[in-house]
Amino acid sequence: MRFGVISTAAIAREDVIPGIQKSEHTVAAISSRSRDRADEAAEALGIESAFGDYETMFAEADIDAVYNPLPNGLHAEWSQRAADHGLDVLCEKPLTVDAAEAADLFEYCADQDVALMEAFMYQFHPRTRRAREIVETELGEIHTVDASFKFPLSDPDDIRLDPELAGGSLMDVGCYAVSAARGFLGEPDRAFAHTRDSWDSGVDTNLSGVLSYDDGRVASVSCGFDGPDRDYYRVETDDGWLEAPNCFGPEHDQSVSLTYSVDGREVTETFDPVDHYQLQVEAFAEAVENGDAPPVDRAETLGNMRTIDALARSADLGEPVDVANPD
Repeated sequence: MRFGVISTAAIAREDVIPGIQKSEHTVAAISSRSRDRADEAAEALGIESAFGDYETMFAEADIDAVYNPLPNGLHAEWSQRAADHGLDVLCEKPLTVDAAEAADLFEYCADQDVALMEAFMYQFHPRTRRAREIVETELGEIHTVDASFKFPLSDPDDIRLDPELAGGSLMDVGCYAVSAARGFLGEPDRAFAHTRDSWDSGVDTNLSGVLSYDDGRVASVSCGFDGPDRDYYRVETDDGWLEAPNCFGPEHDQSVSLTYSVDGREVTETFDPVDHYQLQVEAFAEAVENGDAPPVDRAETLGNMRTIDALARSADLGEPVDVANPD
């Protein structure tokens, strides 16, 4: 698969493009609103073609798919424009600004007969899959899940602080905590959240939330742009627990671990370094080639977005809200 990349965003330059280049697939083109930036990125990363606007790349580049790392508020528009040119789309998380827009985008891409997948790279790390397997097969009934992703933001002009571009910590990193909780517990029934805007930016810079289930299970999720780096999930069960530190963004050359305890027996499993961006691209391309639904499919993305929407609504209202039922 030959990819064109929309923009020279850091996640594209530092993570996704190298991940594609490690695979059997190719980054054939890159575009930016500035031709100079596109040229510089193409030269630095060994990319064949550079374009000074996205639409021209769609029309003229020899590509099969696009990777879209634009700000959240621009995901839907430019994914649709790529689909108009018959290009499959791998789009950064969160896919859109809310669940309704995500559903519309999936429908639009289906009408154009192109594949669409939300880029949640951590789901492709072997540790993530192993953690879910352990909880399902080795541990007893889940009581609670605690998931968190926080890091310090220092630039007041960072696009993550722009409400016009659907910024905020819930959208940027809270989506990972929500995804992890749902990965163990499924779709919640209600959400309750409190937020703080420490930068007076118009978006949440910290969020603490609770996802509750009618059967009594509970997940706590938190995210933020203040304080030191920390990301983890922990699952508590009838007979033990499982915990994974640095679970969402380990470096490509970094080994990672998880630890679980069952009936008093504690086990730590270690995983060799892998590039989960490479694994993500390979899974996406394989699904497209085989005509299968992408592994992060419509149901997964809409489930995550509905929960994010409910947390945001709850924070606005100051009371618990129901999570919309899947369609």
